[in-house]
This record gives sequence, C-alpha cells and structure tokens, in this order.
Amino acid sequence: MMTKQMSLNTLWNSAISKDRVFHSDKLSHLPEAARQYLKHAIAPGTAIASAVRLQMHGEIKLKNWIPFKAEQVICWEHGLIWSATAWMNGLPIVGSDRIIDGIGAMQWKLLGIFPVMIASGSDITRSAVGRLQSESVCLPSALCGDGVSWTTMDSSHLHSSFVVQGERAELDFRDFQEINYANKRTTEAQRTQREEKYRGFCVSFGIFFSLEVPYHRSNGSAQDFQAAALE
Repeated sequence: MMTKQMSLNTLWNSAISKDRVFHSDKLSHLPEAARQYLKHAIAPGTAIASAVRLQMHGEIKLKNWIPFKAEQVICWEHGLIWSATAWMNGLPIVGSDRIIDGIGAMQWKLLGIFPVMIASGSDITRSAVGRLQSESVCLPSALCGDGVSWTTMDSSHLHSSFVVQGERAELDFRDFQEINYANKRTTEAQRTQREEKYRGFCVSFGIFFSLEVPYHRSNGSAQDFQAAALE
C-alpha cells in the first residue's frame, strides 16, 4: 500500500503502461476547440502516457525571491510528488509537497535536518489536489479520458471538468496560454469551506517525447523551466 512517504522513483515506477496510442479520429465527439487543443498537445501515434517526470529550476517567493531546483513526478493513478531544494542566505532548504492516494503532505527541512515546515491534514490535501488538477496540462494524455467533459464558448476559450483524487476539477483554458482553476479548501479553524480561484500563465511550450507541455511558467509565486520524460 502506498504512503505519503514514498519516493519519486517509487511513484514513477508505479505507473501502469497502457497499450494505447493517440488517434485524433477518436475525438470526433468533442467540441472543435477541445479537439484542436488535444491534437496540438499530443502527436498522432503517441503512446497514451500515465505518468510524467519533470525537472525544473527557477525562483520561488518565500518572503524574497530565492533560487530553487526541483523534480516532479505526476502519476495519474496515484498522485504527485514535487521534491525541491531552495537556497535561503546560501543555506539549502530541502523537502517536498505531495498528494498520494488522497493524502496530502508537506515536509521542508533546513540543511535537510532541521524542520522548517511539516504539515498534513484536510487543508493540505485539498491544496495538493488542486495543484494536481492544474498541472494536468503537463500530462495532456490525462485529458483524453472518458471521464473528462469539455465545453466551449468560442474557439479560444475551453472548459474541462473531471474528477481526480476524489475532487472535481474545473479548468479554463484561454488561448492555450492562460489556465484558471478553482480549488475548494476547508479551513479547520473556522470549519467553513471556501472556493479559491487561481490563475497560471504558460508562457512557452516545448515538445518532449511527442507531447507538448509548458516549459516556462509563471503563477505569481514561481517561474520555472521544465523538461519531461514520459511513460
């Protein structure tokens, strides 16, 4: 049974290979804009990936902008792990954010030894699920499933809806450059639920293993470059 303490490699190796390839003629039931997005994101004949592994570096804002480098694995069946090192005043802060089989957690330590932030619980889980939902664009094959519904208002504005980790995702795509998503969190202190909306800008895209994913992104808290390997 998987736990939230599992490693990046364990999550990556848990991916189930699917003997299916992408064929655009199977998208005829979708709105035209959705077909164009998926055909643009996935090359014909590409294997339907169930996981993606990303490496990134850039700056993240922790009071001040500080450099970081990270590796991330998204396995659609089980969740996400983002493992990073950031440097504050020359000292490394090492840790991870994760959502594995419905359990979210954060763990960050100075020098990899002294706890800086360790957190779990329903708020952390909901936040981590929201991150997994928004970063589905890094694994566009996940948006090809029968469980994803698409609607469109015009040729440049798409809306997708699907369930992942027990939570419904609502993603808006505008001009394939801006992605908005809503995330519901329960505030334990107030015992109330609020919906927060987030916006991400995918400034540039790159082709990695026949899939197009964002490789330069800004979401107000970080800018990063990503390279992907897919399974």
